[in-house]
Amino acid sequence: MSELLTLAAASGPLAAGWSLHALRMRRRIESARRDPLTGLWTRDAFDAKARRRLARSAAAVVVIDLDGFKALNDTYGHAAGDAALAHTGRVLADRVRLWGLAARLGGDEFALILPATAHDVRTHMGKLHTRLVQPFDYEGTALDVGSSIGAVVTEPGADLSAALRRADEAMYAAKRTGGGWFVAVGLPPALPTVNGRRAGRPGTGHAAVEGGAS
Repeated sequence: MSELLTLAAASGPLAAGWSLHALRMRRRIESARRDPLTGLWTRDAFDAKARRRLARSAAAVVVIDLDGFKALNDTYGHAAGDAALAHTGRVLADRVRLWGLAARLGGDEFALILPATAHDVRTHMGKLHTRLVQPFDYEGTALDVGSSIGAVVTEPGADLSAALRRADEAMYAAKRTGGGWFVAVGLPPALPTVNGRRAGRPGTGHAAVEGGAS
């Protein structure tokens, strides 16, 4: 019995050490899946989580692109651009605080998964746009950027790639009219695609043709 007690006493610190190591590893993995500037999920992490969410729930898939971001960088410098991205990250994180997912896909492009139906998605998009275009503080100066938002409402089991492509089309429609938000109807794409991407996207070499969203 004394040998068992001695073994248990000796193994206690070892088990505690492994638990702490595992916790640190989980935190490192979690941190690696977050965008360091905004704190939002990276694209790979978002894709994995969003696919699981869409498999079981109806939701709105949203794509956001900032308007005037390059001009802000050119005028005030990259630190101001970083402040704009961080501001966007805070707004999106707040929108998904209770339910949803938010990610920075890259550059000044973001994506959301939100609980929304065709009935209330327009209210969600209007409120989101209002928050995104509010001024933010940069070194004592109030700056702002515009945003173009595209969304599509999905049913349980929807394909994430198709939903993102459709939301991207809606975002482009909003951008063509000077910003704001636009909601697409249905998942079938309304615009031609090149290598799986909306025609007109950088690198596709084709001009986009607007149509089909409402």
